[in-house]
Amino acid sequence: MNIQLIKTEDDYNLALKRLEVIFDAPIGTTESDEADELVIVIDEYEQTHYPMEDKENKPSP
Repeated sequence: MNIQLIKTEDDYNLALKRLEVIFDAPIGTTESDEADELVIVIDEYEQTHYPMEDKENKPSP
């Protein structure tokens, strides 16, 4: 397991593909730990590059 920060769109896509492969790994396995870590770095990348609007502070139509 060699988790790295996601710095590019290619890194992001590779991380997503790897997560698809190991997503259902049994808890307590190396693959499960890897999936947990991938979720963290993927989420960080998505928050930075694909931010969602803050619905609470968005004015009503």
